[in-house]
Amino acid sequence: MTKFAAWLLYLLAAAIGRLPWAWLRRLGGGMAWAWRRSGARESEVAMRNLELAYPELLPSQREDLRRAVLRTTACQALETLHLWTHPHARNLSLIRREDGSELFDAAVASGRGVIVAAPHYGNWELLNQWLAARTPLAILYRPPESAIGEAFLRHVRADSGDRVTQVRAEGPGIRQLFKVLKAGGVVGILPDQQPKAGDGVFAPFFDVQALTMTLLGRLAERSGATVLFACCERIGAGPGFTLRFEPAPAAIAGKDAVAAATALNAAVERMARRDPAQYQWTYKRYKARPAGSGEDNPYRELERRR
Repeated sequence: MTKFAAWLLYLLAAAIGRLPWAWLRRLGGGMAWAWRRSGARESEVAMRNLELAYPELLPSQREDLRRAVLRTTACQALETLHLWTHPHARNLSLIRREDGSELFDAAVASGRGVIVAAPHYGNWELLNQWLAARTPLAILYRPPESAIGEAFLRHVRADSGDRVTQVRAEGPGIRQLFKVLKAGGVVGILPDQQPKAGDGVFAPFFDVQALTMTLLGRLAERSGATVLFACCERIGAGPGFTLRFEPAPAAIAGKDAVAAATALNAAVERMARRDPAQYQWTYKRYKARPAGSGEDNPYRELERRR
């Protein structure tokens, strides 16, 4: 039953994903307008995050940025349906330029293992498809609460056959990642999700303390793998992306967990500042607060209204 429901979900995604690209962009603009007009969760969380991360902006400037964030977020969701339901090899033609891919090739050739840190910036699903076309890849993911949702994700990310190993963010999965890196393989991690309590430390992100994963730093420090930051950044109004790779700060692989997390967040922030509208500001990044700080959950008022 779960597989059948996931297949029906795929058919719906395929129906939407096969709309012309220009239609997807217009539909995304309509979704963004509806979110803002209705006070949807995406709209309110985005504004709260922008207030925290960009206190120097005028209210009118933050409102303009929120509009851009919502439009990009909606378009990203729709274009991902397109990417999931079209042959991955064909999708790669959307990458118009590669910047720093030689860093990735050299890291793979070194045989030391590679950790690709892919923040929620641009379209990370297209990045996954590029990586899988280049080399076998293990992707760490947090499973959805719904079994149907997980079955759907496993289906749409499996186009590359056995070149992609999807690893749940749990104890046995973490051990599997160590094995992949020790064998000189490639691991992909989204580094800017709030980890579970006990699995992270607080470090500044846009000058606000944010609970930050320590897993990436531990993997890098214990395995000796090369860490690279990567993204597929949208360019222009049409269907086009620039693939970017950047070397990670050396401190990410240090033994000091807070220093490593601080370096990690600084690298994510540098990428997000390239084009703030392409970053995922609709996520409650600052919900957990440092113990003893006296700070309240900054989204509490939003949650009370729902």
